[in-house]
Amino acid sequence: MRTPRLDRDRQQWIFDYIVQETGKVFHWDEDGRPLPKSVKSHAQISKHLGKLAQRLERVAAEEDAAGHSATAFELYYRASLNYALAQHPVLETNDEKRYLHGKCISTYEKVMEHSPYPMERVEIPFEGVELQCNFHMLPGKPKAPTVIYIPGCDMTKEVYPDPRVNPAHLRGMHMLCMDGPGQGTGNLRGIKLTPDNYERAIIAVIDWLESRDEVDPEGITIYALSMGSFWGLQAAATGDPRIKAVVGPWASYTDKYYILDTFSPRYKQLFGYLMGAESEEQLDGWVEQMTVEGREADIKCPVLLTVGEYDSRSPTELIYDFYDKINAPKELWVYEDTYHQARLFGGDSSRYDCHMMCMDWLVDVLAGKIGEGHDRKMFLRTGGGGPNGTQGEGQDSLHWWE
Repeated sequence: MRTPRLDRDRQQWIFDYIVQETGKVFHWDEDGRPLPKSVKSHAQISKHLGKLAQRLERVAAEEDAAGHSATAFELYYRASLNYALAQHPVLETNDEKRYLHGKCISTYEKVMEHSPYPMERVEIPFEGVELQCNFHMLPGKPKAPTVIYIPGCDMTKEVYPDPRVNPAHLRGMHMLCMDGPGQGTGNLRGIKLTPDNYERAIIAVIDWLESRDEVDPEGITIYALSMGSFWGLQAAATGDPRIKAVVGPWASYTDKYYILDTFSPRYKQLFGYLMGAESEEQLDGWVEQMTVEGREADIKCPVLLTVGEYDSRSPTELIYDFYDKINAPKELWVYEDTYHQARLFGGDSSRYDCHMMCMDWLVDVLAGKIGEGHDRKMFLRTGGGGPNGTQGEGQDSLHWWE
């Protein structure tokens, strides 16, 4: 089924021009050009990234045949990543979508084959269907805490973590990465996103984790990135006591008007596909229900939120208001003069400092360092210290002049 026609489709001509000029479909405030220079329109992305992925896969196979396992491992991961990025702009389940997504899965199987630690593709029962997830286990499969990773709306479970440097493993935790409703394999299976089924999917994942000998049931946490931050906080608002902490980097949990109607046209087109909407009116009605506002008091576990001061998708005044209504142990990091992908330093996107520090925060919660009454706001000034220093503590970005 094709996505519905939307008012924002009329902006396609200028959207294509911006894609040509910047090499991006969103986050134009960030440096760099992730798309090849050969891409001059949105429609070209899937083919040109797909061709790059094909070449990476071919060379990976050649290196594999030559017995160069470490090189093959790295190239297969890069191939899978590019197939994942190539399939994303295809907003209908057609032959191209099935091919690109299928290649993302098959090349990732090679990643799992060459991985230095045990990885397992698992199928988790959920409301009459199955959710496909990747389970990244610590070497030796010891009984340990587990972090559930919830990808953003434009990601699949194969994108993160970079298996060459797994941030959960470096901190003594297993990691399970979801393809929830509307994401990756879930979408290809026809498991469409609804306003509230993702939170139930997370609970189903927790049920499954409790059945695994490797998982410490007292150490289950959630790392929910970008749009995943909304779904992670939805799950936290169920009050399920098995969720010991939630980290929501790169805020996307407030009014969806900002991401769907004021940001890149890509997002409203994408949500029409993820939710299987037949009209813009139907889509708007569903999206209006996608909120955790009004449920803040239902969140019982410790919560860490992060946001860029000028995140177009999440105005900071809304973030402060949401944060203030949470009664659980909580912390907020506002990064000065940053945007959606807020962080202190640049570098490899899979190794941003925010990922490291947010994972540390989960470890601190499990170690009992963040307890009842914890309430800490940080305004992380440009050129200043980090979230574990004192500069910026208690400061409010809305009063930057103070």
